[in-house]
Amino acid sequence: MAGETSLTTLLRSMNPQLNDGAYVFCSLTDAAQLDGVQPLGSFQEAEGLTVILPRLQAEQLRLPYSYVAAWLTLHVHSALEAVGLTAAVAGALAQAGISCNVIAGFYHDHLFVAHADGPRALAVLQQLTDSAE
Repeated sequence: MAGETSLTTLLRSMNPQLNDGAYVFCSLTDAAQLDGVQPLGSFQEAEGLTVILPRLQAEQLRLPYSYVAAWLTLHVHSALEAVGLTAAVAGALAQAGISCNVIAGFYHDHLFVAHADGPRALAVLQQLTDSAE
């Protein structure tokens, strides 16, 4: 099944969901520091391996972090080549004064906002969905 590319359709049907929990970004020098824990997401950078973990797992592994995030999922199958969804979502959140870190998965986009901003970010995204033309 191919992902959706129409920005209007994506916005109308993004069905944002605020996932339970608190999440953190950690930078590792060695993946062995995960001690077998599977991260929610990861990305290899020149400076180290960035991993996204539930905060409690990071604390159990004694991994340092500085940002605690809420995780929102857009439940529309967005095509990786779709144009404008990230800009529209990040723009709406920015207008509300909410910073956003976007991770594109194969099927869905995932947003990480400051943990305290999670419910407000969900409301902003629902309003964006309701106003999509």
